[in-house]
Amino acid sequence: MSSRTVIRGGLVITASDELHADVLIEDGRIAALAASGTPAAEAWTAERTIDASGKYVIPGGVDVHTHMELPFGGTFASDTFETGTRAAAWGGTTTIVDFAVQSVGHSLREGLDAWHAKAEGNCAIDYGFHMIVSDVNQETLKEMDLLVEEGVTSFKQFMAYPGVFYSDDGQILRAMQRSAENGGLIMMHAENGIAIDVLVEQALARGETDPRYHGEVRKALLEAEATHRAIKLAQVAGAPLYVVHVSAMEAVAELTRARDEGLNVFGETCPQYLFLSTDNLAEPDFEGSKYVCSTPLRPKEHQAQLWKGLRTNDLQVVSTDHCPFCFVGQKELGRGDFSKIPNGLPGVENRMDLLHQAVVEGHISRRRWIEIACATPARMFGMYPKKGTIAPGADADVVIYDPNAEQVMSAETHHMNVDYSAYEGKSTTGRVETVLSRGEVVINEREYTGRAGHGVYTPRSTCQYLN
Repeated sequence: MSSRTVIRGGLVITASDELHADVLIEDGRIAALAASGTPAAEAWTAERTIDASGKYVIPGGVDVHTHMELPFGGTFASDTFETGTRAAAWGGTTTIVDFAVQSVGHSLREGLDAWHAKAEGNCAIDYGFHMIVSDVNQETLKEMDLLVEEGVTSFKQFMAYPGVFYSDDGQILRAMQRSAENGGLIMMHAENGIAIDVLVEQALARGETDPRYHGEVRKALLEAEATHRAIKLAQVAGAPLYVVHVSAMEAVAELTRARDEGLNVFGETCPQYLFLSTDNLAEPDFEGSKYVCSTPLRPKEHQAQLWKGLRTNDLQVVSTDHCPFCFVGQKELGRGDFSKIPNGLPGVENRMDLLHQAVVEGHISRRRWIEIACATPARMFGMYPKKGTIAPGADADVVIYDPNAEQVMSAETHHMNVDYSAYEGKSTTGRVETVLSRGEVVINEREYTGRAGHGVYTPRSTCQYLN
């Protein structure tokens, strides 16, 4: 049984084009586009017609940095794969790439299998995995080759969190050398964790225990230093590098320099660094704990450099690093000691709207919005053109977006399983109206019609910027 849907009358926006076109969907894929009102488009018949007049028709968002159910700091991220992917769909995101975790002393396979078990049958939208490599040894390096072959083509390492995820420079170099051979992409959390731990210990000894000190000890210079070091190690290894959650202008400068030298170095930032700042970390009555994440929020003056980096393509991707912890009972674990506050913010539902607000405010163009939120993440992690665009043959992951709807972000109305919003009270223009995932309507005119288990695991090819 063939199923057909036609989306009529909208402005189709991709990373490369804007056109008034109707979209024909057949059996979960984009079958054709034709200019609205032309005989070709008028001739289409379908079981379902969606009127997109006055709306944007955009590819579903691709969020390549989420942490559902992540164990961290003695607790777990509060979104499950079920609640987190449902919230993603509400926010116009139709694909996530989450992080499976290798624990020290265990194999990559054990970690990956554990994450498959968490996600399988529970996701409202499609998903893939990166692999966090916490224990580099000869067996791990061999496993990296096998994972690349089966579609887990990116590996995250940490220069931060000694005793948890931390890798030293030798381990990082070995993993980079392996990825240079097998085509994998190393993703780096670039902060000098050894130095930061000294500053944490000294701050606590001085009685500086409030959330705002989290931002003060995780210095921008230590993000820049680690970014520089990661770039040089990648250069020695002859490997590409993707630096996650870039927050500091000094780190952007390191990426810009590397890219000017022609290196395969890429950078990601997140909405929290574009819209929030150390002012939030300093909020009274322990409210600042809601904004504790790493890399940390920076003073407002860093934002202009991040926006500039997005415009000049020295930063290529905006993803969320969605890692929510409830204020009550989770963030509160750090009362009296900021180093015990679980690191992470909720955001998987907010990203597409916040970036549209950036279009409204003139930071980026409409096509750049789609590029940094859909097309580039899909290309970076080997999913394009199946994901990240609206073109014949692509998965029918499509969002009908009302650019004129007004909304106020709030924990009362969001769908993430967390008791606060990082953007509480923020007014934005633009809102998701209808969402299709592989041709199936999962949000229908602001009503959830999806289901756990619709989303399927998506193996990935290697980074498409290196082909």
